[in-house]
Amino acid sequence: MTAAPDGERAVPAGLVAVHSGKVRDLYRRSDGALIMVASDRISAFDFVLRTPIPGKGRILTAMSMWWFEQLRPLVRNHVVERDDLPLPAPWRGRAMVCMPLDMVAVEAVARGYLTGSGLLDYRATGAVCGVVLPDGLVDGDRLAEPIFTPATKAALGEHDENVSFDAVVATVGTQTAYQVRELTLALYRRAAEIAGERGILIADTKFEFGHDPRTGELVLGDEALTPDSSRFWPAEQWQPGRPQPSFDKQYVRDWLLSPASGWDRASGAPPPALPAEVVDATRARYVEAYERLTGLRFSDWPE
Repeated sequence: MTAAPDGERAVPAGLVAVHSGKVRDLYRRSDGALIMVASDRISAFDFVLRTPIPGKGRILTAMSMWWFEQLRPLVRNHVVERDDLPLPAPWRGRAMVCMPLDMVAVEAVARGYLTGSGLLDYRATGAVCGVVLPDGLVDGDRLAEPIFTPATKAALGEHDENVSFDAVVATVGTQTAYQVRELTLALYRRAAEIAGERGILIADTKFEFGHDPRTGELVLGDEALTPDSSRFWPAEQWQPGRPQPSFDKQYVRDWLLSPASGWDRASGAPPPALPAEVVDATRARYVEAYERLTGLRFSDWPE
């Protein structure tokens, strides 16, 4: 695992480093607000890859900020302000000032299509996270209704595990579990409607929520509907029964699992560096997702 460029993790005066995750670094400023900085790091199969994707942090931030605005009628989000304070040059366009939240200890996943780990669970049990599905479904099938398929929050280097709704109730309590499920599905439905108007299918997505410690209100945190946390498929190429073309990091996963990478996932060894053509193709997919969804040019997002 290769660290991010030094400028991304250098701590400016007046800030305290709080946490460094797979992609984002978190800092606290003197008034208690948090600064979340999205790096160019990319993860796959629970590894942070040694090769960054140039501009990826800016894309994630721009897309999250756009989605927060689209979803504001449904839920309050954690953003207090964008980076209106002096920041190191590598942070510009990739930082958000956020309110501290008491985070809910669950990955809130909504699925509208069957693929990924959901497909693996379905093939093994006929269900996903305890939700029984009809027989005969194939990779890429649209589900009759979106389903809530939560997962545990794993530590860095460990794997998130799909869990049942009952497990969420046992972890966070009945009221919070029901609120998270209802809000996750409402957000997914609205996002899928918006994306569908722009020719993109959202196969699945992950949200994170926390409670405002002052009011107890459930608030949308972390990021929203980026290629890191969602599967975006071009609607015109959707064809169940096969893996779908995508605008997300599935391209990186597919290359790592291909003979071209020379990597054996079962070996436990870290993945190899990404070749330039994979880096360029991945970045192009992220940029296209942003531009198709928002109707904006990514080059206009501040650096």
